[in-house]
Amino acid sequence: MALNFADLFEHAVDAFPERLAVALDDRTLTYAELEERVNRFAHYLAGIGVRAGDHVGLYAGNSVEALEVLLACCKLRAAAININYRYGEKELRYLLGDSDSVAIVYQRGLGPQVAGALDGSPGLKPGGLVVIDDGTAGDAGPDGAVEYSDALARSAPGRDFGERSADDVYIIYTGGTTGNPKGVMWRHEDLWRTLGGGIDFMTREPLPDEWEQVRRGQNGALVRMCAAPLIHGNAQVGTLQSLFAGETVVLLPRFDADAAWRAVERYKVNVMVIIGDAMARPLIDALNNGNYETSTVLAFSSSAALFSPAVKDAAVTALPNAVITEAVGSTETGFAGIGMVTKGAENKGGPTVTTGPDVLVIDEHDRPLGPGGIGRLARGGNVPLGYYKDPEKTAKLFAEVDGKRYTVPGDWARVEENGSFTLLGRGNTCVNTGGEKVYPEEVESALKSHPDVFDAMVIGVPDARLGQAVAALVQPRDGATVDLDALDTHVRGEIAGYKAPRALWVVDEISRTVSGKADFKWARAHTSEHQPARGHAPDAQPA
Repeated sequence: MALNFADLFEHAVDAFPERLAVALDDRTLTYAELEERVNRFAHYLAGIGVRAGDHVGLYAGNSVEALEVLLACCKLRAAAININYRYGEKELRYLLGDSDSVAIVYQRGLGPQVAGALDGSPGLKPGGLVVIDDGTAGDAGPDGAVEYSDALARSAPGRDFGERSADDVYIIYTGGTTGNPKGVMWRHEDLWRTLGGGIDFMTREPLPDEWEQVRRGQNGALVRMCAAPLIHGNAQVGTLQSLFAGETVVLLPRFDADAAWRAVERYKVNVMVIIGDAMARPLIDALNNGNYETSTVLAFSSSAALFSPAVKDAAVTALPNAVITEAVGSTETGFAGIGMVTKGAENKGGPTVTTGPDVLVIDEHDRPLGPGGIGRLARGGNVPLGYYKDPEKTAKLFAEVDGKRYTVPGDWARVEENGSFTLLGRGNTCVNTGGEKVYPEEVESALKSHPDVFDAMVIGVPDARLGQAVAALVQPRDGATVDLDALDTHVRGEIAGYKAPRALWVVDEISRTVSGKADFKWARAHTSEHQPARGHAPDAQPA
């Protein structure tokens, strides 16, 4: 079997050429139209010397062109490198150098950053600067940059590419909130089997072959909205999964809750894929405050970040006819488990999900744990190859359990009596206070269950007596003033007292990445530079 992302996409093109493939605002493309444009850009890249195994930097927000770049690289057996469009010159220079990008596709408004960071990409090929028109004024940036539309116009539309392999490598850069981003390398087949639709997420059964998604698509096409930016693995692979099945993908130029519901109405979206509270809470608030038609929404699925009980309950109330799910996984593990969301479900400290295939919880000696055990989440079977150019971190990523290789990225979980597991949090964000482990997600859920709190972030700060103290940054709801003493009482009614924040900062807005994940650098800087509104300041600068 081919089991290459480009082959899987082409199967859908051949089966559904006139079906709508992608919509973004007023712009739509059928599968045949998308295929032609992807072929043209793949031929352009091939013409400037991009070959199998090469890397092409993608430094842009959501656009049809960004999706085309992902697919074009797959057709050439190259890899697109997702670059956060919020990065400045220093971060861009690092990532271009770390990824060895030989071409850079970027939106016009980011031209100045590209010009300032080009010394980080010594292997750049002539013609390797390609600019996407994003409607901003100004020139295309560095000398020699080629307009994306010109690159298409000068290139052939045919599908005349060589054979591809399931062993071709797809790379997703992850991290950057606590350190430099790392490129996670996946074989196409392994990534398809974990996140790209090559497994039935509910039954855990693998698909029999590369044509099964298209066969299922013959019965009709779902319309799926991927709300996150394409620089995030959640949106990348979710979008590709939909295209492999002949579905229609609805993308947002940027996340905006009201714009999302307008798109739901316009394109009759069936499945909404979001990332945690950072998207769910504004979406539900906008839905409650607006008059949007949501009868087409059949499923509402969150993954990759905290989906707190209070927000889950609000989602169930706002979308009573939709199936609401929460999936657990990471860039390093792929799919690890999924759970159905019901109103008023017991809060066990994190999401409780049915385990995916080859998922274990292991102790410090790499031994599987039984019910009640707390340890590291591990996934075997279809796992990544490791981190690009980082053998030391790659070695730490894997563990051998009963003679089998597992990836262990650092998530902590508890095994439940029925064999499911509860995800507690990432080990490197766990707060060790007076010998007790406190997982930020559990405390954040307690804080966000208070009616005056819109968002919250929890970190550990230095404490001379406890080693670390639990600290929280709280964003009030619009128009609300949070009574911090009342909030402390509320939190202590939700969780054990030792988990309650000993210091609280009230902020206008919690800083998050574009995909909604916690911005720990910002949080640590804020707590070290500002006095808390309640409690005592950290004893020393955070490490």
